[in-house]
Amino acid sequence: MSIRSSQDGLLRYALRNDLLERLQAPEHERLLPHLERVELASGESLGESGKPMSHAYFPMDAVVSLLCALDDGASTEIAMVGYEGMVGVSLVTGGGNIPGRAVVQSAGTAYRLKSKWLREAFDQAGEFQKRLLGYIQVLMVKMSQMAACNRYHTLDQQLCRWLLSSLDRLPTHELVVTQEFMANMLGVRREGVTEAAGKLQRAGLISYHRGRIIILDRRGLEARACECYRILKKGRGYSL
Repeated sequence: MSIRSSQDGLLRYALRNDLLERLQAPEHERLLPHLERVELASGESLGESGKPMSHAYFPMDAVVSLLCALDDGASTEIAMVGYEGMVGVSLVTGGGNIPGRAVVQSAGTAYRLKSKWLREAFDQAGEFQKRLLGYIQVLMVKMSQMAACNRYHTLDQQLCRWLLSSLDRLPTHELVVTQEFMANMLGVRREGVTEAAGKLQRAGLISYHRGRIIILDRRGLEARACECYRILKKGRGYSL
């Protein structure tokens, strides 16, 4: 369903994505007729390695993981995108093919924009281009931080960081996620996640049962997370 550029839709409901919300009225007017509100299902693929993307996605209450995938099927998360950003930056940085995979981590809603309209809006060299370039810069910094985190910090610290980063993008204190999915995101064996989650549960920080994680002590999780969480969270609030 296309979004209409009415005052009601614009102000009362429509734009709950930061990249879009920050735009001034002229940029809104240009983009809104081409935006489509879609429901994203958990586990849904929005883009595969080496394949062109037909649309860019602006999540609202959905969370998307950007993954680096290897030939043997192993993968690890290199970035997380929620209401603060966009999935599909390769559409404006060249080629349109994404280097990894984009998989929906938490189901929800997003705006979808055809690649044609995205590139046209970007090539206008206006405020949208400025905002998007700023977001791409922040995304690159996040990827670098994630690489360091995966190399130098313990699995316990990484899991705390991942849980907190996910919750920051959701309107709830509960995650619906399997241990296998978390293992894929962190690039480790499932047994490692089982052990790390067990430690957090015994410490009274989380409750984990049948694929549902409830955060019981957020401050405790923040205290156990590495500094990468604080750096990544600060990067979400970029401004230009």
